[in-house]
Amino acid sequence: MKKNQIITLTMAASVLAVSCMKGDFFSFDGAYYDGMTAEGEINEVPGDNFDEIKENDFVKVSEQPTSTFSVDADGAAYAYMRRCINSGRMPDRNSVRVEEYLNYFTFDYADPTGDETVSINAEVGDCPWNPEHKLLRLGLKGKSLKDSEIPDANYILLIDTSGSMNGSDRIDLIKTGLCTMIDYMKPTDRIAIITYSGEVKMLLESTLVKNASKIKAAIKKLQASGSTAGGAAMKMAYDEATEHYIKGGNNRIIMCTDGDFNVGVSNTEALVEMVESYLDKGIYLSIMGFGTGNFQDSRMESLSNHGNGTYTYVDCEEEMMKVFVNERSHFYAVANDTKCQITFKGEAVDSYRLIGYENRVMSNEDFENDKKDAGEIGAGQTITALYEIVPAEGFKADEGLARFDVRYKLALGGESRPLGLDIAVPTLNDKGSISAAASENFRFAAGITTYALCLRNSEYKANATPQMALELVSSSLGKDEGGFRKQFAELIEKASKMLD
Repeated sequence: MKKNQIITLTMAASVLAVSCMKGDFFSFDGAYYDGMTAEGEINEVPGDNFDEIKENDFVKVSEQPTSTFSVDADGAAYAYMRRCINSGRMPDRNSVRVEEYLNYFTFDYADPTGDETVSINAEVGDCPWNPEHKLLRLGLKGKSLKDSEIPDANYILLIDTSGSMNGSDRIDLIKTGLCTMIDYMKPTDRIAIITYSGEVKMLLESTLVKNASKIKAAIKKLQASGSTAGGAAMKMAYDEATEHYIKGGNNRIIMCTDGDFNVGVSNTEALVEMVESYLDKGIYLSIMGFGTGNFQDSRMESLSNHGNGTYTYVDCEEEMMKVFVNERSHFYAVANDTKCQITFKGEAVDSYRLIGYENRVMSNEDFENDKKDAGEIGAGQTITALYEIVPAEGFKADEGLARFDVRYKLALGGESRPLGLDIAVPTLNDKGSISAAASENFRFAAGITTYALCLRNSEYKANATPQMALELVSSSLGKDEGGFRKQFAELIEKASKMLD
């Protein structure tokens, strides 16, 4: 890419960031929509569909000392929340998946060393919303790769062009974002485009990116109308990905939709079964959600969870830049079927609660079962999880707190590799608090979680308040590349006024 192109795109991204933070969004008919009535009342947008979340409860270590879960690299829930807050309304409480708020952001974790492609770390600190409890932060990071180190891509762009995708925040946003993505791909990468509405159409057969003008011309032709035959389109996409499969490459279907499949194979169970039938073929599925009012979140999250995939919600052009340009390395998985297992020591911990990851909890027996599917981690991507801990009587420094074990695969279908870390109780002061100051990573993770507990009005929120969340986040902005942490602090302030 030429220098002047890069400068132009960087300037455009800055302008778009301002637009995204201000909440300049549009309705189905393309009219301006800011989410507020003339009287200042909060609007609700009916039709968005989310699965009910039943929060994880506290578990006694004496009854079950071990906890196992799959990683989740999605960030859709956070971007959907941003759309709602900037539109002057609160998100559905069942849209608040804490793990997706945490993993929307990149944390300052060390890269793996040696021949490992994942690093792990852990930290124990005081729980901000409950002074009687402690927090255990777990961190993972996928190996960072230079652009030249990432294998060639075989992307199948699967675009929903049904009538519900019409509008500036849907089909127009897709066209702009995908054209920008092409500018950053290698000439040896491949792109195919399949569209689906009343019919499924191969808009562009697999084409080398060196023919960028041909690919962009096809993207610019996209128009939205008709009903939605998503199931048949997905089958065609997998067939196309298989036909042009690159051994050792990044073979991935990128699906852009609001999730409303209403023609052909359309129930979630049948679609999940179809996706799972391709798991052993080395093809990944990434789903990009768009729009509100007809947004089928539960279907898209389920498909991505079962399809070696990731799930992102796109609310503005800034998010398209983040996903397709700034974090494009995340599309290449360096760790597959990644599972975490924590074994708590009864001498130090009375009980524990995994915060979030409700639909990623696994049976302990599945941890070493390589046939069980789990989540992927992209190149340079970080994963964060928190446990709230009730200390045992006599909780004291330097004794064993827990064992943190991870298993992951270098490639789908391979054998898993083990990683492990012993976690000790840190030094305490005479009041039983952690003596060492919490790290920036810890404070930011705690701030995100505090905010999410408030949005959900969680039964576990104790003393959590938006102001507490704001203080934690504002004190841990760090380098903040892209300004996303500062933007989050501004969202907390907006949400705080609505919660009041």
